[in-house]
Amino acid sequence: MEKIILFTYIGSLLILFTFGSHGFIMIYYYLKYRHKRDDFSVKLEEFPVVTLQLPIYNEMYVIERLIKTVCEMDYPIDKLEIQVLDDSTDETVEIVANIVKEYQLRGFDIKHIHRDDRTGYKAGALKEGLVDCRGEFVGIFDADFIPRKNFLQIVLPFFKDPKIGMVQTRWEHLNRAYSLVTQIQALALDGHFVLEQQCRNKAGYFINFNGTSGVWRKECIFDAGNWEADTLTEDLDLSYRAQLKGWKFRYLTDFTTPSEVPSEINSLKSQQFRWTKGAIETAKKMLFRVWAAKLPLKTKIMCTFHLTNNIVFPFILLACLLNMPIVLIKNTGLYDTYFMFMSVFVLAFIASFLFYLYSQKDVYADWRSRILLFPVFMAGSMGFAINNTKAVFEALINKKSEFVRTPKYGIEGDKDKWQDKKYVHKKVVKFSVILELIIALYSLACVVVSAVTLQISAIPFQLMYTFGFGLVAYLSIKHVIDTNKKIAENQA
Repeated sequence: MEKIILFTYIGSLLILFTFGSHGFIMIYYYLKYRHKRDDFSVKLEEFPVVTLQLPIYNEMYVIERLIKTVCEMDYPIDKLEIQVLDDSTDETVEIVANIVKEYQLRGFDIKHIHRDDRTGYKAGALKEGLVDCRGEFVGIFDADFIPRKNFLQIVLPFFKDPKIGMVQTRWEHLNRAYSLVTQIQALALDGHFVLEQQCRNKAGYFINFNGTSGVWRKECIFDAGNWEADTLTEDLDLSYRAQLKGWKFRYLTDFTTPSEVPSEINSLKSQQFRWTKGAIETAKKMLFRVWAAKLPLKTKIMCTFHLTNNIVFPFILLACLLNMPIVLIKNTGLYDTYFMFMSVFVLAFIASFLFYLYSQKDVYADWRSRILLFPVFMAGSMGFAINNTKAVFEALINKKSEFVRTPKYGIEGDKDKWQDKKYVHKKVVKFSVILELIIALYSLACVVVSAVTLQISAIPFQLMYTFGFGLVAYLSIKHVIDTNKKIAENQA
């Protein structure tokens, strides 16, 4: 029995080590191409017709800001079509109708396309908008984004290469400093947007459209088979289908589109669940096609890492649950050789640290203060293991679920509040939160046992599990208490 537990634990660490060490590959490509920056010197000579699609669902706090921003873009008004793809079921519909009417009177080609149902969710809305779309290029912005005035002037010149099917810009975080939750999100997203997307693109590997703040060549969308709603990450799915058809993507690291990250833990959990589940669904759909395609072996391997990296969450959870028996097994002294071998797994932690270090150093002058959050981020990632493990298993067993929208509250400054917003409903503490709290206490017990048996090297990682699960559980419970308290005050 001891050997079964030991080899299961080693197997879990080996998988985590494999995906964690992938960070060294990203760092290699970053150092190789870091001096190759985006060239914005090419200017538009002609102005093609562009359609901007704004897919929304109950966005009463941010939709006016978005429509106003896209209408103020520095682009000829007669070459700009705006589609507000509205699946809303609340007063957002009336708000949008009034705003659209106002801009129509100003001469804008802006349409309010409202659906009575959410068939296909976001993918369905985008696809329906393409039925009556006059633009040669299609830009997409979610409700919580604020594109810059020169967005189209910067992005469209890259389409002078007829093989370019999509251009993606880097996300910037409007409310990064709002709370610990938003700061950790910003660090995590920067790893993807500053380093991973940049390195993959410069090295010639597949990247993905991130669902917003990018522009597609309409011909590319149709050639790849149009939007499909059989996964929760329709953006990742279409990205792979397009690149398998031979289209090239371009990622702009040095031009950003500001956005609002979720300001409270439950919205973040919902978003992470959707992204995790959708990525695994897309992996199941696309991996065979990738390996069957005429692509270089290294491209296929990199695609595999890209599509399957969320598979780590069940093994993060498994490694945590095995902590106590592993401590007791190690204390017997019978398997010292195995434990000496396991020390190599710390390299994965080093790879992850360097990955996020370079992602901060590349674009921020205050990167030293930002990277101090790395241990908190790593602990928080561990704390999300229950939430995201559920997403992985639901995807693996083909359990379908609704596209749960992440509420946007227009949070930008420290004085903004989400607790009194319409989309905050009365909450109960979910069973998964109770599990997070139990595992936090279990991990704390592992710390105590390790200290008593003088297994000091195990304590730092056990403390990270304790802090991660404890923090996520605490914030989830606090969210319920704060929300219900505010609702009670409003009803009084």
